[in-house]
Amino acid sequence: MQLQPDTSAASNAPETLEYVTSCELPMPWATFTLHAFVESKSGKEHLALTLGDVADGKPVLGRIHSECLTGDALFSQRCDCGAQLESALRSIAAEGRGVVLYMRQEGRGIGLINKVRAYRLQDAGADTVEANHELGFQADQRSYSHCKPMLEKLGIVSLRLMTNNPRKIDAVTQYGVAVAERVSLIVNRNPFNRRYLQTKASKLGHLIPDEDV
Repeated sequence: MQLQPDTSAASNAPETLEYVTSCELPMPWATFTLHAFVESKSGKEHLALTLGDVADGKPVLGRIHSECLTGDALFSQRCDCGAQLESALRSIAAEGRGVVLYMRQEGRGIGLINKVRAYRLQDAGADTVEANHELGFQADQRSYSHCKPMLEKLGIVSLRLMTNNPRKIDAVTQYGVAVAERVSLIVNRNPFNRRYLQTKASKLGHLIPDEDV
């Protein structure tokens, strides 16, 4: 799927998110297409990974994944983020069609260094929500405002969204993203993330069965 940079915006209404370019990205499960986007004001970069024909008008199996360097790249077992990303990519490859939006909003939006500070507070006994509050942040500061323009550029009209978080569905639908179905994504329960998953369920409303926490 070839995309061209959007130059149609009026000069007095600059794009808040700009499409840059696309390339092939061979991965262990399939060769995806990687699409690059950049926020015109902040310069923050976001990515989309697609496989197959996602612009055929049918709901697309997808995940909106917020960056987690410790989980996605450093294999941290304190969370389930890296495992969720891999599971989503595997599921898309098995289906032969899908999308992952990789949003650069580390640590539920507080940033990498503050996430490390939050981890230190968690080492001392706080849960993830308490740690964020102690640092002066909300429990979840992420924004999903750029998801709709990214999906529109890719020709995607609705998602079968892989998530356990109903608040994420509410957030993206408020920005006009159609969610046709929620697909559960429960993976990587382990002794190091048990309390993390319990907090997700009890304080953030994630749909995680008791036996999985």
